[in-house]
Amino acid sequence: MTTAAIVLSAAPALPPLLAQGALRSPFKRPAPDADFPRTRLMLPGLGVDLARLAAYERVCGFATGDDSLPVTYPHVLGFPLAMRLMSARDFPLPLLGLVHTSIEIVQHIELPATAEYEIAVHVEGLAPHRRGTEATVVTEVRGGGSVVWESRSTYLARHRTGDGRPGEDRTGDEAGGRREPGALPVVAEWRIAGDVGRRYGAASGDRNPIHLHPLTARLFGFPRAIAHGMWTVARCLAAHGTPRAAHVRARFRAPVPLPATVAYAADGSGRFELRGEGGRTHLSGEVLPLL
Repeated sequence: MTTAAIVLSAAPALPPLLAQGALRSPFKRPAPDADFPRTRLMLPGLGVDLARLAAYERVCGFATGDDSLPVTYPHVLGFPLAMRLMSARDFPLPLLGLVHTSIEIVQHIELPATAEYEIAVHVEGLAPHRRGTEATVVTEVRGGGSVVWESRSTYLARHRTGDGRPGEDRTGDEAGGRREPGALPVVAEWRIAGDVGRRYGAASGDRNPIHLHPLTARLFGFPRAIAHGMWTVARCLAAHGTPRAAHVRARFRAPVPLPATVAYAADGSGRFELRGEGGRTHLSGEVLPLL
């Protein structure tokens, strides 16, 4: 449970936070029983930069010029606050190499693009994972005094666990990205350009080096740059469509190397997948109307 609230007057600048987190990463000792920051960061009166929003919509495949925010865009608004928490000295997981493994979103109402919002972010807790330690980060968006959008993201720090095994796979999924029986029917095939990580990073502010260039990705064990997990779920939801009030769950199961050809699969139940070579599942999720 959070114990203190800090109200910010402006969104933190991301480049210094990324540098700070990178410098501190080698000194972090991740463990599921480690202490973590109980601070709740709040940013009131935040407006949406419409030019940046349009760039995000273009790179993710959403229609531009809509009066409402894409269901994934509030994650971008809260990302600088989450980065401030995760790059801080008292956050026990190293920022470098941290892998986004899942996200759950609840959007209560349609969010106008021209409105002002209050963003609040806190770390809910740590948990053991078979490949290391996961942290859950909660983001809340308020409009008119009520919570209008909220999410829970899990981030995995890979390290040796109690059985002595290193964290070898690159996602938190137990299936390791393998195709499962009863796979969804393919709806479309997409060719993903090699620069999509840089374009999404510019639009979202998430410039994690594993997404930008093959050279920087290799420093963290990836032979090529990989797509942002949040880009993959946004691209799928742009194709799928979402109700004005929606509940979205997505698990990032295997990285998408760039460039790539992938298959988008979906059915009428709200389930969707992104699959790659050999039917390997990169992303699985569902979107349902919020009742």
